[in-house]
Parts: sequence; structure tokens; C-alpha cells
Amino acid sequence: MISNNLLRHARLSSRSTAVISSTVRGYISRAHPPETTPTYAIGEALNSVLGEVGERKASRQQKWETNSSKRAAKGVKEDGPYRNQNETIELALNLNLDPRKPGQAVRGALSLPNGTGKQVNVVVFTSDEGGDTIQAAKDAGASHAGGASLIESIQNGDIPVNFDRALATPDMMPQLSKIARILGPRGLMPNAKLDTIQPAAKMADAVKAQAAGMLQYRTDKNGIVHAGVGRGNFSEEELAENIREFMTAIQEAKPESYGKGKKKSGGPGKGKSAGAKKDAKYYLKAYLTSTQGKGSVNIDIRTLDPTSTHFMGVAPA
Repeated sequence: MISNNLLRHARLSSRSTAVISSTVRGYISRAHPPETTPTYAIGEALNSVLGEVGERKASRQQKWETNSSKRAAKGVKEDGPYRNQNETIELALNLNLDPRKPGQAVRGALSLPNGTGKQVNVVVFTSDEGGDTIQAAKDAGASHAGGASLIESIQNGDIPVNFDRALATPDMMPQLSKIARILGPRGLMPNAKLDTIQPAAKMADAVKAQAAGMLQYRTDKNGIVHAGVGRGNFSEEELAENIREFMTAIQEAKPESYGKGKKKSGGPGKGKSAGAKKDAKYYLKAYLTSTQGKGSVNIDIRTLDPTSTHFMGVAPA
């Protein structure tokens, strides 16, 4: 009895060992070199991502039409034509930056030639209570505009914080400290680097620019910038124009000194990062994806580098 149990346990152990060994055989040798992910020119990447977006859009539309009889049998009333999802096209750019080091946190805003395709809800803070600035901001597209009364309404919860951008005149910044804990964590605190602090005379134009789809970008803790450069209903040419404008802005925001560096293993200054080399690359990797894409397309960085002769073109193999 005991011997049978030992034999059964040995067989189970050998099977589990075989499974583990077959799944963890990820070794690299001259006979098994590491797999390299193919890279594509920006035009090929756009074509691939938009093609997948179109296929998913057609599939959703077909599924909706196929299930029309089932909805009718359940008594579901149609309130209009099918509103298909308009996916966002996102560019993820890995820069050779360490935001923890001084001067290496890239942040800014720009107006894309064809917009972002997203409706932006804007709120304006101005001290011109009852003046022309408030009315001009509302006429330009702001959902709310005001001064101390608007701040108090947000602080009390009378106005929900469901807006996307907050603009302010310079004289309102001290008063916004009352709701800094509400706006700050949501990334809504007005900032001069993001062009969200504007004088009263330019506030109407600033609201129009934000509502039209001004893109805000910043590096995360790993030095990666995520940017929604358009929507799935954009043409390949419109997306290419937006990406060209975005990459030009990233190049202009390039710090004088940059580099993630490597941590020293020991000796004096242990734990500190070594400085970047003089020939360090600014652009490391770039990927293009969409909202419901199963994966991302690895872009040939030479076709995204504004300083390259292959910028927005095709690079040789």
C-alpha cells in the first residue's frame, strides 16, 4: 500500500517536473538566438493599425445588424442608428530621460493640425466677476466660468469635477490653492507650461484652442510619453500630420543633458546613477496602438526622429 502511494507520488512529480521544464526552457545560445521584434516605418505602422481598427468597426456593425431580430424579440426599442466606437490612436514614445533628475522631465502642450478628435470640457477661472471675460469664455465653449463663486461651488461639490481642462488668469492662481487638492491629483491644476494660464485678453482664444483638441503630454517615471494623436476615423494623412507636429515639439523640448544612465555596483557613490554618454540616444523606442488593439506596432525610430533624413518616410533595411 505504501509502495503504491510512493510510486503514484513519483509519477505525479515527474509529470509536473516535465511540464515545468518544457515551459521554462527560455534559454539563449548560438543555436537559439534571442528573437527580435520587427520594426516598421511610421507609414506602415499607421496603415496596419488603421486596418485593424476598420476590421473591428465592420465586425461590430455586422454583429449589431445580425442581432437586430433578437433585440426586437426582447422588446428593445432602437433609439437611432448604431453608434460605433471611435477608437483612439496612441503613440508611446520611450525617451532616454530620467524624470527624477533635474531638467529631464519633459512636459508641454501643443495644438495638433487636425485636432485629437476628442471633445474637451473646459472650465475657466477669472476674477472678472460679471465682466466680459466670463461671457467671452462661455461663448468660446467653456462649460463654466467664474471666480470665487466657482471655486466655492467646486469645493462644496455643487459642480462635479467632470471637466477635462481648467484655465485661469494669473491673478486667480493664489485663490486656486483652496481646491488644489481637488484639481491637482486629476491633473487639472492650471500650469504655464501647458498654456493653461492666460491673461484675460487671450482667454477666449485659449478656450477655443483647448476645445479644438490641444494635446498635453508629459514623461512618466520611466521616461515614456503617451500621446493620443487622433481617432480611428482619421485618415492616414491626418494622423501623419499630427505625429509630425508632435515629434517636432518633442524635439524642441529636448533637454541639454539627458540619459537614464546605469547604477554603479559599488565603491564611492554607491547607488548613484552614472551620467549619460555624449553620444547617448534621445529616442529609444516607439510603439503605435489603438484602444482595442490586441498589441502594438514597433516603429522604426529613424522614421520618427526629426533630425533623421528618414523622418516620416521609409528607412533602409
